[in-house]
Amino acid sequence: MAKGEGAESGSAAGLLPTGILPAAERPAQVKKEPKKKQQLSICNKLCYAVGGAPYQVTGCALGFFLQIYLLDVAQVDPFSASIILFVGRAWDAFTDPLVGFCISKSSWTRLGRLMPWIIFSTPLAIIAYFLIWFVPDFPQGQALWYLLFYCLFETLVTCFHVPYSALTMFISTEQSERDSATAYRMTVEVLGTVLGTAIQGQIVGQVDTPCLQDPKDSSLATEGANRTQSTTSLKETQNAYLLAAGVIASIYVVCAVILTLGVREQREPYETQQAEPMSFFRGLRLVMSHGPYVKLIAGFLFTSLAFMLVEGNFALFCTYTLGFRNEFQNLLLAIMLSATFTIPVWQWFLTRFGKKTAVYIGISSAVPFLILVAFMESNLIVTYVVAVAAGISVAAAFLLPWSMLPDVIDDFHLKQPQSHGTEPIFFSFYVFFTKFASGVSLGISTLSLDFAGYQTRGCSQPERVKFTLKMLVTIAPIALILLGLLLFKLYPIDEEKRRQNKKALQALREEASSSGCSDTDSTELASIL
Repeated sequence: MAKGEGAESGSAAGLLPTGILPAAERPAQVKKEPKKKQQLSICNKLCYAVGGAPYQVTGCALGFFLQIYLLDVAQVDPFSASIILFVGRAWDAFTDPLVGFCISKSSWTRLGRLMPWIIFSTPLAIIAYFLIWFVPDFPQGQALWYLLFYCLFETLVTCFHVPYSALTMFISTEQSERDSATAYRMTVEVLGTVLGTAIQGQIVGQVDTPCLQDPKDSSLATEGANRTQSTTSLKETQNAYLLAAGVIASIYVVCAVILTLGVREQREPYETQQAEPMSFFRGLRLVMSHGPYVKLIAGFLFTSLAFMLVEGNFALFCTYTLGFRNEFQNLLLAIMLSATFTIPVWQWFLTRFGKKTAVYIGISSAVPFLILVAFMESNLIVTYVVAVAAGISVAAAFLLPWSMLPDVIDDFHLKQPQSHGTEPIFFSFYVFFTKFASGVSLGISTLSLDFAGYQTRGCSQPERVKFTLKMLVTIAPIALILLGLLLFKLYPIDEEKRRQNKKALQALREEASSSGCSDTDSTELASIL
């Protein structure tokens, strides 16, 4: 009973708890009206979805362009570039559970528990992002500069993205509403990758990045002439990267403002009754022993790795193996546009046929096209067709992990009803494993290019480098996708299980609401007496 509702004055019995009255004098139990579903407006969903764009816009720009920027624009040697990429990603992975721990210890404020992290990390993150794309005047310390600001930015963007991801559980208690909001979010996030690709690619693509016809030429005169001719062009390329960074940083700020103004955090009814929050390490132990979660992250770990390998090496693959130096940014745009338009289709598909079926069909559809890329000759038209087709699979890889993670958390809450505040742990450790593995893969792939004889700023590369890039973009991702799908067969939450969990959670919430009402009535009675 809500405070003040149904309080009849004039009867002494009305002031006493019904449990101590004779059965004949007990008032008739008022039937609770069924609780209305928490419907989110389209505006709410859009504001929530827009918050996912900053992470994807910046992540896409860094994922596709940082490697080639370090090697050919900042002119960092391949070994140092591999260290920057590996340590940056590994540090990024480490900060996810660290931020998750800090969030789990955060108190609820007027803005919520998650929103303050998003608000205060944004201005620092955009400064760090801009400095990643700045070439300092001290060549000897360049590697340290990029490592420092790459790690700093990844820390700050984690302070944005981990609470934003966990916000999925706090915008509504309805599975259908969360799934719908997640579909909006994934559509905007893929659109964010399109923006990141388009802004970074098209701005940088307007400038010809200079290359050396023979980087190993021992003639100092020839090398000096080459460097003199390319100095102006190289400076223009550096300025283009800075301009792109400024535009992307502006988008980051706008999206953060829209998210903050348009979304409100909600607490679960049963969470407010918990007397003492669970410790982080006990929560971590429970989360990592939850079977469906372990199986979900194991399956998506390998499939995500596959797409990250393609992402990290795609620019170099198009430039040197396929020979499309001036087309790779347009190919990236084709992939991301295809993915954006396909997200609503996958949302309908998973609603109609189930999420596990969508995983098998969506992610495995990339395999035939990767095989085609591995064996085909350099053909621009065929490459565009493959890029558009690959975008369909990319859309599934974007949507499904984030759509399925709330189902795992619901299942966990049913098995551990007193374990609240663990949502950031679920989201942060899912991202941790993915990022750490991607850091290892990117570091190894850049080292592989070094061992194959990659020539910095070379207009062409040795055959061994071209072959290595082909393996990194085709054969390795295919093996990882197949392994991930094999592991995913062990994932136990199908559509029937989801429906059962939904009914059980609804009953738990109604029981918690009733208990909350009884507690309120008892408090009122004590104050009256």
